[in-house]
Amino acid sequence: MRPTARQVAELANVSVATVSYVLSGRDRPVAAETRQRVLDAARQLGYTPNQAARSLRKRRTQRVCLVLSSIGGVPSDERLARDLHEMADARGYSVVALAVYSEARANAAIDVLRGGIADGALINVVGDHLTHDLLSGLAATGLPMVVLSNESGLEGCDVVRTPETEACVEAVEHLLAQGRRRIAFLAHRHELYRDRPVGRLLGYTTALDRHGVTERIITSGADDRVAAYQTATELLRSPDRPDAIFAASDRAAISAIWAARDAGLSVPGDVAIVGAGNIDEGLITTPQLSTVGPLRHDYTDVVRLLFDRLQAEEAPPAREIVRSWTFLRRGSS
Repeated sequence: MRPTARQVAELANVSVATVSYVLSGRDRPVAAETRQRVLDAARQLGYTPNQAARSLRKRRTQRVCLVLSSIGGVPSDERLARDLHEMADARGYSVVALAVYSEARANAAIDVLRGGIADGALINVVGDHLTHDLLSGLAATGLPMVVLSNESGLEGCDVVRTPETEACVEAVEHLLAQGRRRIAFLAHRHELYRDRPVGRLLGYTTALDRHGVTERIITSGADDRVAAYQTATELLRSPDRPDAIFAASDRAAISAIWAARDAGLSVPGDVAIVGAGNIDEGLITTPQLSTVGPLRHDYTDVVRLLFDRLQAEEAPPAREIVRSWTFLRRGSS
């Protein structure tokens, strides 16, 4: 695997941004001794920045790239894409999209971006396919980037954080306060293959731990409606069925409501159901869906970060936006 800017930075004991300044020739003050350490480290590792990718800052393509885990099917991604297209149209840019759903697709996406397909990138990829090193190495080429991620330590790009965990804790504690004790969690597949729980799954386990509930009912099923319906049906038709379901997406939670109805169960009487995402569809279910999610649905502030970078004469300092989540209690719980 090719060496990354982060590896150069670690060997030279400097930041990734400093590596970028030295190797891109940008007019930033870097001490001569530091500059030499970076050059020596790059030479030792065989690291050479891609010249085509560095030329992206000249904005010759008039394209921006949207990088997602999948194309279509995720309401928040659809809104992000719409807001990006609208601002791109207004500013004379076109939009290209890449899907990253595997390690191979992640490496291919990085290669395409380094190769100059677009002048900047807006990246929202869940799971571990786009690693910290891949993102940092891409940012070090000088490509204007905005990354939606709760991971720490990203440098050289703007970061949009969505702290989900505490709102999820509140949702599960709401279920516990009603006397629910067999609470199932319908997870996204990528949540089940991490070394430790994060985000929504972490909120679920944290709430149960706080209240001394040892039973964990964790299963996949949140990635699409059909899988969620099938999983919820199996759970709700079992002899020891759960008395509550917390789904990692609203789409999965709505499928769980359908499964409960078809199993002859009442919501929330027999089983309480909570989703995640706060999509509009949750307001027209019967009963209305309790959920955790953002109160703000548009992404114009996020998209503006990217175009601010594209139009800046010099790369601005890295910025951060926090889009908070909250628990919204409705009829399903």
